[in-house]
Amino acid sequence: MRTTLSIIKADIGSVGGHIKPSRQLLQGVREFVDNNGKGLIDDFCISYTGDDIALLFVHRKGTGNEDVHKLAWDAFLDGTKMAKEQGLYGAGQDLLKDAFSGNVKGMGPAVAEIEFEERPNEPFLFFAADKTDPGAYNLPLFLAFADPMFCPGLMLSPKMGKGFKFNIMDVEYTEGDRIIELNAPEDLYDIASLLRDNERFVIENIYSRETGEIAVSVSTSRLHNIAGKYTGKDDPVMLVRVQGNFPATGEVLAPYTIGHYVAGFMRGSHVGPLMPVKINSPVSYFDGPPVVSCHAFCVHECKLTEPVDAFDHPFWDYVRDKVTGKAIEMREQGFSGAAMLPYSELEYGGIVERMKKLDRQFKIRT
Repeated sequence: MRTTLSIIKADIGSVGGHIKPSRQLLQGVREFVDNNGKGLIDDFCISYTGDDIALLFVHRKGTGNEDVHKLAWDAFLDGTKMAKEQGLYGAGQDLLKDAFSGNVKGMGPAVAEIEFEERPNEPFLFFAADKTDPGAYNLPLFLAFADPMFCPGLMLSPKMGKGFKFNIMDVEYTEGDRIIELNAPEDLYDIASLLRDNERFVIENIYSRETGEIAVSVSTSRLHNIAGKYTGKDDPVMLVRVQGNFPATGEVLAPYTIGHYVAGFMRGSHVGPLMPVKINSPVSYFDGPPVVSCHAFCVHECKLTEPVDAFDHPFWDYVRDKVTGKAIEMREQGFSGAAMLPYSELEYGGIVERMKKLDRQFKIRT
């Protein structure tokens, strides 16, 4: 039978502003899933990154399963009730619809799912980011699956010699899923041309060209396209299968040493370096910086091993120090130029009304 991994993640309330969910809220969500998931899911893990709670489900129901998604939705609704009782900030913030409609995709929570036949050993990575958008994964995935400077397996492993297929979504198109399929290495420059625009073109899936198996799933929905107004950044999640026909764990992790600049930070309106952090880390400086955590698992017969924290190693302390410096240097530029996102990305914020008012005051000099 086939195994399905489903990550569903949302901000339903946090302590002290956008910092972290309360212990009581986390425990309440965990108990809800434990009590209501029996017979539906085979295993689960609950964690947080910044102010977002992530539910990782293992089951045999396939992707997009209504019952699995409703379990997550109901857990978040129950958690929102607890968050309101505690007076937590932003209770239910990411639940943008009033009623469940069969699938939480398009309702606010971030969703990434993979279905596959288990290999004899099935290692995978679960990434969760906060204070950024889905395009934050573009560069790390490009480097891990298409660049031998970061992934020598592309040269050394016969199982990866044919390269990978990239499914890339135009997330600005709201009438449906507008997708392009491109192959690496043949379409390398075309892939790069799209992925440079993190706010419009986002990797949705990556597939092995050797076997056709799925390697990567990224949550691609953007909250402002769902809500019609600014509601916060999208805080994306991602699943990556590793080893064998796919890059090794270390090859997937290597690009996160860069601390590349991404959208997000304070009010989702700035640019900051992506910091790899330990599992269950809060955010702090300037409601950030943009952070990403990584759980490493093996799954066997639909049961998870305990998670290993991929960024909990002395090596990553040096990277975090470097990223801290980059964040401070960018913040010293304040609102000017590259430090803040372009106007097109601020169109759902309060600055729109201010700009409309100023526009009426302009005069044509003759």
